[in-house]
Formats: sequence, C-alpha cells, structure tokens
Amino acid sequence: MPSKRGWLSRFGPVLPVVLAVAAALTPLPRPLVDRWYSTGIYPFLQPLLTGASNTFRFAALDVGVIVMVVAFVWLAAREWRRSSRARAAARIAVRAAVWAAWLYLFFLAAWGLNYRRVGMSERLAFDDRSVNDAAAVRLAAAVVDRLNTLHQPAHEHGWSSGGAIDPALVDAFESTSRDLGAPRRVVAGRPKRSILNWYFERAGVAGMTDPFFLETLISADLLPFERPFVIAHEWSHLAGLADEGEANVSGWLTCLRGSTGHQYSGWLFMFEEIMRAVPDAQRDSLIKPLERGPRDDLRAIREREALHVNQRLAAAGWRAYDSYLKANRIEAGSKSYDDVVRLALGLRVAAAY
Repeated sequence: MPSKRGWLSRFGPVLPVVLAVAAALTPLPRPLVDRWYSTGIYPFLQPLLTGASNTFRFAALDVGVIVMVVAFVWLAAREWRRSSRARAAARIAVRAAVWAAWLYLFFLAAWGLNYRRVGMSERLAFDDRSVNDAAAVRLAAAVVDRLNTLHQPAHEHGWSSGGAIDPALVDAFESTSRDLGAPRRVVAGRPKRSILNWYFERAGVAGMTDPFFLETLISADLLPFERPFVIAHEWSHLAGLADEGEANVSGWLTCLRGSTGHQYSGWLFMFEEIMRAVPDAQRDSLIKPLERGPRDDLRAIREREALHVNQRLAAAGWRAYDSYLKANRIEAGSKSYDDVVRLALGLRVAAAY
C-alpha cells in the first residue's frame, strides 16, 4: 500500500491545478458572491492587506514579482543541471502550472472574486429612464460649465504629488463608498510607483490596483490635475468595485465631493467620456463654450499621451486586458470603461452632480 507521503508526492501538485480550473469554470451565483465575499469576507481582508502594504514606500508587488522570477529561474536551472533534458523540462512545466494555479487562487481570494459580484445598477437605486440623449446633453453642458468655473481656482489651489495620501480625497472617498454600499471603512492605498511604470507609460495605463497586496500603483507621467481622479478610480477597486465602469463612476463621484482641485480632475475625466456619448450633431455646439484654460489642460493630456504612448504596445495591451476582463466574467471587456456615462445618468446617488 502506498504511503501517505508517497501519495502526496505523486498527486499533490495536481490539487492546486484542479482547484484553479474548477474556480475558473464554476459559475458561482452573483448574489452569493456579493453576500459572502464582496460584502462579507473581502471588507475584513482589504484593510489588513492595504494597511500592511501602505507601510512600505515601494510596491510590494514589485518585490513579489522579483522574488518569484528569481526563485523560478534558480529552481529551473537546478533541475536542468541535475536531470535529463526531458525530465527537467517536464518538472519545470509542472512547477509553472502549480505556481500559476496557486497565484490564481490567491488572486481570487484576495480580490478577484469581486468580478463576479452583482452589478452596481442592480444593487443600487437605478433609473433606466434617465439614460437618454437629453440627459447626456445636460450632463455635457454641466461638465463644460464646471470646467470653466473651476479651472482658475483649481490651479491656484494646486494638487498633491508624490506618495502622500491626500486626506481631503480620503474623506470624499469614504463618503462615496458609504453611499455606494460599502459595508465597512475602506483603507485608501498609498499612491506608489512600480517597476512596471515603463510599461504603464508606453501602454497608456494611468494606474493599476495590485490584486495580491491591494496596493495603488500610479503612472509617473500623469499630470497633476489627472492624479486625483486616477487615484480615486484605483481606490474604488480597493472598495471591491472590480468593474471598470463602476470604478470610474465611483472615482468621479469621489472627486466631486473633494476639494476644488479634486472636482476639476473629476470633471476633466468626465469631459472625454460624455462627449463620446452625446449625439454627433450636438457635440460641436456643446464643446464650443469650453474656455481656453480647460482646453489647454485637455491638450496637455493628449500631448503627454502622444509623447509616451507606443500605439502598438497600447493596442496589444488593451486586447490582452479585454481578454482578461472577459475571462473574469466582465462580458463587455475593456468597453466596460465606457459604462460610466450610463451609471452617472441612471444612479440615484449621482443625480445631484
């Protein structure tokens, strides 16, 4: 009879792979995920992971990636030296599958299951009748008006930079999170720069939420008036809003409840979104009243992107991210970013913009 140790040695590596495949393919009911994970386990886990990672000025994800790559290469080299080529290749392939399986299971447990929760428009008061062209035109007019009004005081007030957590933005974020149904206080992440920044700039990625240590990673080339919205967007992911459209509307509402500079950042973001949503025949007349100051800032954003973004890399990155989102039950894929206008028009909590 095989010993227990022999059984584990032979079949142990299969277990995480089987669990990962089952977790990926099992269609968990969204209400169950929302109740037991997104508003149950996750709100207790998030403050622990983000609170711990906030103690480091560097990105814990960077350290994790470096350690894993070095360990994997070292183990692979040892296998290659000690075994035949075929045996070494087989062991390396098995180890890669096992490590990938454990990473995926950790991803789901730490944050990833939020992709499978009930959508914001289903769990909050939402009026489909408010989502129409007339409402979009009204919002577009409000965006232009607020940008014209806020430009000068926002630039006079200025914006925080570096890795400091802005207390006023935190207060606005906590207020928004409560209104969007967060069951507990969400710990805001310290804005950090990652070794992945070279990719962020060239692929046009403004920021990222580390799904393992729940950190906030921000591209270093962002202009000061872009940072508040991007940070608020990434904090919204920390609040369990995995869907990009939901994180966008949460980040926008957070900025609108913040300082003058935060508000201006939120309205700058919404300008690009709402102008894509209004009828083509009315777009030019809506943009015409926009004054020189906001126009210059929008031009500066486009120039920053033109300077740093590699269009081929950006397109490939968006295709990969689209596949990633669809694999995690976001049917719209990368188009979910555009859902912010529908949510902004239909959510009752956003009606007072």
